[in-house]
Amino acid sequence: MKKMNLKSERRGIHVDQSELLCKKGCGYYGNPAWQGFCSKCWREEYHKARQKQIQEDWELAERLQREEEEAYASSQSTQGAQSLTFSKFEEKKTNEKTRKVTTVKKFFTASSRAGAKKAAQEKIVKQGQPGRERNADNILRDLKEIFTPSWELASPSEVLAGKLKAEIQEAKAPSPSINRQASIETDRVSKEFIEFLKTYHKPGQDIYKQCKLFLDTMNHKRDLSIEEQSECAQDFYQNVADKLQTRWKVPPEKVEKAMDQIEKYIMTRQYKYVFCPETTDDEKKDLAVQKRIRALHWVTPQMLCVPVNEEIPEVSDMVVKAITDIIEMDSKRVPRDKLACITKCSKHIFNAIKITKNEPASADDFLPTLIYIVLKGNPPRLQSNIQYITRFCNPSRLMTGEDGYYFTNLCCAVAFIEKLDAQSLNLSQEDFDRFMTGQTSPKKQESDSFSPDVCLGVKQMCKSLDLLSQLNERQERIVSEAKKLEKDLIDWTDGITKEVEDIVEKYPLEIKPKSQALAAIDSENVENDKLPPPLQPQVYAG
Repeated sequence: MKKMNLKSERRGIHVDQSELLCKKGCGYYGNPAWQGFCSKCWREEYHKARQKQIQEDWELAERLQREEEEAYASSQSTQGAQSLTFSKFEEKKTNEKTRKVTTVKKFFTASSRAGAKKAAQEKIVKQGQPGRERNADNILRDLKEIFTPSWELASPSEVLAGKLKAEIQEAKAPSPSINRQASIETDRVSKEFIEFLKTYHKPGQDIYKQCKLFLDTMNHKRDLSIEEQSECAQDFYQNVADKLQTRWKVPPEKVEKAMDQIEKYIMTRQYKYVFCPETTDDEKKDLAVQKRIRALHWVTPQMLCVPVNEEIPEVSDMVVKAITDIIEMDSKRVPRDKLACITKCSKHIFNAIKITKNEPASADDFLPTLIYIVLKGNPPRLQSNIQYITRFCNPSRLMTGEDGYYFTNLCCAVAFIEKLDAQSLNLSQEDFDRFMTGQTSPKKQESDSFSPDVCLGVKQMCKSLDLLSQLNERQERIVSEAKKLEKDLIDWTDGITKEVEDIVEKYPLEIKPKSQALAAIDSENVENDKLPPPLQPQVYAG
């Protein structure tokens, strides 16, 4: 496998910090579950869409009611006197039949139910309007109920239905020991909450009443969707926080502590009803994420450019602690405690990077390492925990602070794992497909292949063998390149020779014969033998 440079690796998993913020530009952290908005902006957008839908439904119901009234009026005008006589006959026949049935039932019905039967009989007798008109009235009544605040007390019938449903859910409890453990924890949290509220005096009593009222309301509203229950909880948090600040003049630091205790008290009781409910697809998403992570078991730290060296004992301990914290998140019942597990995991990651690099970690180093920790730990019910925190955590914690920052990064890590492809890891599509199908796997470092119990000698031997294997591959590559170079040189020589031959053939070389050489001036001349000798230089005395 070809080596990848650092820049190309970072390009696949880099997330700009501005992408973590709310896309509306308010400055708070966004969340993929809220379509990139923060909690506040998401609720505003949700309310706008909901009010628009309610208005459209209201207009539709009024239009249907008008049409039904017009149709009823027109039908009454066309029937005339004959229809009126027939209606009276039918009404008299119905009343007589009802009277006889009621008389017979008196012999088999307890006297305590006589009043209810009488009311039912009067209701049957008084029914005179068509069914379509009653349906329109029911639509209007249902729409009016939408505008009723969610924490108002339910009607007696809803109370009874809620109690029956609660009894059924209690009957479906998985184990008595689990119920006893949950009951013990609930009692402990209740005592701690009461002791905490004693420090607030009069506001503490009002807070306790508001919490009890909210819990009663939620018990009677089990039939609501999980989104609507989440909306009720968020509204309750906001209302209590506003009352603490405006009506009771509680300092901001005490308001935050109070909201943490309120969340702990409420969600400890609501956990088994609102965590991974059967009406959602949270469990299906959990199984899909776990299957995806198991399929990506071959991803190495080098592919993600994780700046962590697990051969260092301290770094290895930090990685184990980070994995333990992210797995422990599922055992917590309160959203704030789950967030605390994410925060501890993230701090261990930062410490591991700092020890490895001998310098503080950056955001570009943190996210790939968090992805690696999630892949290595494969936390149980990851999507359910994320959804539970998103729905029922105090929104101020998710919008600001280190808890919100780390939680947003975890959401980004899960989204990256779900969409991870060959380009993200800078692999070819062919290699990626082979790794995903299990046909082959990339070579891992020896620290990934052996457990800590293996002796150092075996590790060193395997490391040396791996190094020899790499050198052998390098040598084979060099020999292959040398042979290729030799072939290129031979081809180049043959090409040059052929070009020279072609030029010589096209332009042949003509060699001319030798011409007679000319005699030199100082060559020997027989006829000049009697010439006087040359003059010699003479020295004259001055």
